[in-house]
Amino acid sequence: IQDPAALKEKGNSLFKAGDMEGAVCCYTKALKLSASKADSAVLYRNRSACHLKLEEYNKAESDASKALDIDPSDVKARFRRAQAFQKLDRLDQAFLDAQRCAQLEPKNKAFQELLRQLGALIQQKSVQLNSTDARVQQMFSILLDDASKDSDREKAAQNLVVLSRDEGGAEQIFRNDGVKLIQKLLQSKQEEVVLSALRTLVGLCTEHQSRTMAIVNELGMDQLCAVMGSGASTVSLAACHLLQVMFEALTEGMKREIRGKEEAMLPEPSKELRSMLRHLLEMMPASNVSGPGRDSAINLLVKQVPRKSFKNPDNSPTLWVIDQGLKKILQVAGSIPELSDGPPLTDNTHMSCSVLLSKLYDDLKSDKERENFNKICEEYIHQSALDAKLRAIQTVSVLLQGPSDVGNRTLEMSGMMDAVISLCASKDVTHQQIAVEALIHAAGKAKRASFITANGVALLKDLYKTSENDRIRVRALVGLCKLGSAGGTDFSMKQFAEGSTGKLAKQCRKWLCNESLPPTSRRWSVEGLAYLTFDADVKEDLVEDKNALMAMFELAKSEDKTVLFAVGSTLVNCTNSYEVEKPDPQMVELAKYAKQHVPEEHPKDAPSYVEKRLVKLLEAGVVSALACMVKQESPALTEACKECISSVTCPWQGVLGFGRTAGRQGHRGGPRYLFHLANLIFSPQIYEVVRPLVSLLSLNCTLLQNFEALMALTNLAGISERLRQKIIKEKAVPKIEGYMFEEQDLVRASATECMCNLVLSTEVQELYLATGNDRLKLLVLYSGEDDERLRKAAAGTLAMLTSEQPELCKRIPGTTTHWLEIMQALLLCEISDLRHRGVVIVQNMIQADRDLTEKLMESEVLEILTVLAKGGEGTSDPVSKIAKNCLDKAVS
Repeated sequence: IQDPAALKEKGNSLFKAGDMEGAVCCYTKALKLSASKADSAVLYRNRSACHLKLEEYNKAESDASKALDIDPSDVKARFRRAQAFQKLDRLDQAFLDAQRCAQLEPKNKAFQELLRQLGALIQQKSVQLNSTDARVQQMFSILLDDASKDSDREKAAQNLVVLSRDEGGAEQIFRNDGVKLIQKLLQSKQEEVVLSALRTLVGLCTEHQSRTMAIVNELGMDQLCAVMGSGASTVSLAACHLLQVMFEALTEGMKREIRGKEEAMLPEPSKELRSMLRHLLEMMPASNVSGPGRDSAINLLVKQVPRKSFKNPDNSPTLWVIDQGLKKILQVAGSIPELSDGPPLTDNTHMSCSVLLSKLYDDLKSDKERENFNKICEEYIHQSALDAKLRAIQTVSVLLQGPSDVGNRTLEMSGMMDAVISLCASKDVTHQQIAVEALIHAAGKAKRASFITANGVALLKDLYKTSENDRIRVRALVGLCKLGSAGGTDFSMKQFAEGSTGKLAKQCRKWLCNESLPPTSRRWSVEGLAYLTFDADVKEDLVEDKNALMAMFELAKSEDKTVLFAVGSTLVNCTNSYEVEKPDPQMVELAKYAKQHVPEEHPKDAPSYVEKRLVKLLEAGVVSALACMVKQESPALTEACKECISSVTCPWQGVLGFGRTAGRQGHRGGPRYLFHLANLIFSPQIYEVVRPLVSLLSLNCTLLQNFEALMALTNLAGISERLRQKIIKEKAVPKIEGYMFEEQDLVRASATECMCNLVLSTEVQELYLATGNDRLKLLVLYSGEDDERLRKAAAGTLAMLTSEQPELCKRIPGTTTHWLEIMQALLLCEISDLRHRGVVIVQNMIQADRDLTEKLMESEVLEILTVLAKGGEGTSDPVSKIAKNCLDKAVS
């Protein structure tokens, strides 16, 4: 273990045996122990060879370069670096290394062959670049010509987007002074042309730091921010995406290891990053920026400024934004749309500000930094004029939803709470609305709850009963709902008289279904239900009201993202997906003896009631609502909001209930729901849906449940190796194999499809490699079946296996005497997908064994491949290429 020479020899042995990962491990350990530079050079060279085999070309190049740094005359290391450069498409650097190798050893055929290949590739690339150059020039001439038709200009702009996504095309656009042209396109009055210009810039900037820096400096952030701040939401979103790509290119570009021609020092991008941040902050209070544009700016700050990981000690961008722009953010947070002198806002702006303020505050590391944040907030709020006081209260509302510690502190400032209470009695609807909202957000904070319960309940009741404005009434109702739910799920802790919460909930449902009310008011009714559904009676009434559920789900799908958390919370309550810590029975008895309060569970929160509620939610369309919610690109989709939505899908709470309940009720949505949400929602919950899906692969379940569970597992197995391992760990493979023998066609085909994805795992491949089983035979036979879906699945599995485990190719002739007929039938099939699978299997067989190749070439396979290689009607291009490759391999 401590001898580098022994580790090196072990690594060499593992390399010869084909165990590249093991060899890399040995060489790495030896490098840590090696004291000799010469030995280290050899170890780096050997490890480079392993990385080449593993197709880890960046690592192969890095190790070969380290070996050459120690010993520049090491021809093997130089050859390996040339091979790595070739795979990385750095052909000019590969050619220089290969040329040097050929000079050192002129008679080496491998060096000469590599040199010949690289020469041909460089020539081919040169022709391609010249062709690209001509196309770029053609696009430019059409776009610059005022006489061009609008349709031609749009088409040219779209072609430019396609070219920019290819590295060669992007470089040609950039070198042909394309940025200046794009600058002119951004000033076009045609929305499609502006969108194409922005998308072209995305192609130029993606993962390319130097081009991004040049573009930021040439276009200027003023123009890019002006485009993002324009009224058109599609243009604003496209500009937002471009700026996000620019941020990522500048921040990530310096982290990559740069070698060869690119090793010249690039300028530090901090200047450009600060410029971008400064312009985003200046957009905050600007009156000429549209509401969607301002939301995009806030969204970018949320994503780019706070640290992604608290392991990174540097939070300087956050401190800089707080010093330079916190007051500007608070100015937006305190803006009131009903007052004409404020900047344009959307329904989501205040929530987005709240998320940004919370992220910035959470990113602070010390009490000194947090005190500075508090100080700036207090200085901004400490104003006396009426309009300024309104804005101050609005700002406090936003802070209470974000960094609540700061919100509490500002609420406790002298006279602030009194101002909120007094404005509730104002005759001005706007004043009332702002004050009531502040009261609602304050009611959830422990320090203020008792004060508001004592002073605010009567006020809110009075507003609810006497106000003629539904905007005020619905908000007063939510305040009462929040105060009435203070006992949480504890049945014994009732704030209001018996039946009061039910009446409040009924009114919330009524407003929720009232389409004549504005969406913002209807959203507040969902907020009320989010609090009231702690009460099981309210949950039962809600799930029975299908119209209310459907109205809530429609709001969840709307443009108003601020409703997401309220809907998520309501679903968590209805499905009992919250965590309940069950007290120790002995402690309960002790508490009763001591006459202490013991929480009581509502009888209607029993599992039987919960299961029925789950089915009702399914029938009302909860799946599509949740799918839309998790797809939302908005700061409102916070971690807390994600946690709410995720917990609804947890197998021991929401999701397991859906699967099993739906199964017993004969509801088709169960397994499909499991998979649908597993694909859409968040790690690690996605791994938790595997077990309930596997449990549906049982004789106790219907064939429909078996089929849908297999379909869900197929899709999960195609996502990642970690998910495949989870499926294997749950002992699903034997069950899936059992369903491959099922008489029902769809179930048999879906089980084979699932196996097709599972064979990507080594453990499953080893099952097919093991002797004395008919697994391979079944796949070969199924590849000749009449059922198209089954045939595709079996042939796909066979193609995967023979590619990963060439040893299996030699066993195919032993599976059945009809193997050759089956292969020929696949090659001749009219269905292109099956023909494609067939040529891949034949290619794998030809590469695997000489004798097997002879058998194939002596049969009609040779003639079929010859026809396929020529292409023609009905033959796709990939099939032709693989068929030609089969013939080339057979010749060699």
